[in-house]
Amino acid sequence: MDFATLDHHRLHRKGFSEVVFCQCKTAEQVASIIYSLSLHSPSVLGTRASAEQYEAAKRRVPDLQYHPLARVIWLDRQPGKKADGVAVVAAGTGDLSVAEEAALTLEVMGHRPQRIWDVGVAGLHRLLDKLPELRQARVIVAVAGMEGALPSVVAGLVAAPVIAVPTSVGYGASFGGVAALLAMLNSCAPGISVVNIDNGFGAGYMAAAINAQIQAAQNPQPRQSPARSKPKKESIR
Repeated sequence: MDFATLDHHRLHRKGFSEVVFCQCKTAEQVASIIYSLSLHSPSVLGTRASAEQYEAAKRRVPDLQYHPLARVIWLDRQPGKKADGVAVVAAGTGDLSVAEEAALTLEVMGHRPQRIWDVGVAGLHRLLDKLPELRQARVIVAVAGMEGALPSVVAGLVAAPVIAVPTSVGYGASFGGVAALLAMLNSCAPGISVVNIDNGFGAGYMAAAINAQIQAAQNPQPRQSPARSKPKKESIR
């Protein structure tokens, strides 16, 4: 490929392969990158993907999957048992594209997130009904647009770390998610970290890393280098 230099060693350094940000790439560029990654890793993830990019990539990687709402393409050839411990919470139905991006990122990285949808602060009783489930989570991703209040409320009710995701959902004075972003950055509830606007992937990746470290501490095992699978021979398609 003369348009990309892929980091195939990232799987061994980080435990997960390089993730493809598909937006601004052509369908053929995405297809070539996904194909190459699939030869070196059992799991591949692409975000901000269009249906056209997915169809082009699927012609080269037939078992590729696509979630049109989240705009995520993924490959998971070693599904196995997923780790519990993460909850992904969305304030409204309009936030689901970002929340699903976070949830799918977690799933491809080996976790089984609990999805809790449409529990925004305009109807606080809906969130309180889910409090027992929230308090069982080791880490929570909270996704909200508008005034962005949900993560602060959640963080005030649970002991787990909360990863706040502002979305661009809202009317004019939401400034495309800036209002929610500033609200989350200025939260007085402790235990919140904030990612960029609409960055469900970043929140999901961070939640997966935190949950994996907690699991490793609870179930210590001798440290071993990740098994290196023999890469398939690349061919031009």
